[in-house]
Amino acid sequence: MDKAKYKYRLEIQQMMFVSGETNDPPESTTMVIETIVKDQVVELILQAQKTANARGQKSILPEDLIFLIRHDKAKVNRLRTYLSWKDVRKNAKDQESGDLGAGNDLLDNPAGGAAGAPNASGMDNKMLAKQKKSQIRLPWELEFMFNEQPLESNDDGHGNQIDEEEREAVLAQLKRLKQNDERTKNMTQKEYVHWSECRQASFTFRKAKRFREWCGMAQLTESRPNDDVIDILGFLTFEMVCSLTEKALEIKKNRREEFRQEKENKKRRYLFDEPSNDTKPIMPEYIYEAWRQLQTGPQEGRCLYNFRGGRLKEKIRLI
Repeated sequence: MDKAKYKYRLEIQQMMFVSGETNDPPESTTMVIETIVKDQVVELILQAQKTANARGQKSILPEDLIFLIRHDKAKVNRLRTYLSWKDVRKNAKDQESGDLGAGNDLLDNPAGGAAGAPNASGMDNKMLAKQKKSQIRLPWELEFMFNEQPLESNDDGHGNQIDEEEREAVLAQLKRLKQNDERTKNMTQKEYVHWSECRQASFTFRKAKRFREWCGMAQLTESRPNDDVIDILGFLTFEMVCSLTEKALEIKKNRREEFRQEKENKKRRYLFDEPSNDTKPIMPEYIYEAWRQLQTGPQEGRCLYNFRGGRLKEKIRLI
């Protein structure tokens, strides 16, 4: 491979570390991940441009990207929360000259930073919560198909109504928080600080120009997308690397179980024996298998789905 076209080795390593990979992955692994992520970004942009053209517009809007992942309700809700808090923190930065940051910390803790700690701009969570009223309007949702909207209710956990989508988002957030707790509970203070810094890794934050050149955005879109579109792509690329890493770690664990009996039968290890599977980093073959499994759709009806003779071809699934 031409190594010159791979620009995100460090960021991918940091994202993999956040996702549970404690070993140093080889360069070949990060190159495979970067290739997959780039293909996914190109597919996202092409589909979003097609959606924008169907609306009679040339420019891609944030809603065009969210529409492509609308079936993943938990991810959509987290993305909407990310965008709304991003707007709040941007306003706070303008007022108090704080720093917005990459924003990946908002994926788990919407207020940013450590739970219960003041944010970078000096405002506490309650003050931010008062400002967190802007919602991303999605035209395909039923509530936005009417001119008049029902009265809003605060979902504060004290008997107020919580809809099903928000419940899914909360469950997904709790699952992620539990995973992060398991990954960090045995870390030293120095290791945890490094892990927290790695959570800020991004393909797009302060790298928008490089990101556009990397994915060939000028050749894929009819007009220059706004900053929110770039931020959403940064959010989704972080999710892609995490999904690939977590699936690869699962595959690695399953293969370790398969060879456990063989390792138990071998009572003595020698100097030039290969290292155990526990100490090996994620290799490219694990990423290829993770990609294959994430691309595998529902098995029901696949033999008749869209079959017109010849080789069956399916669209690339977004991860």
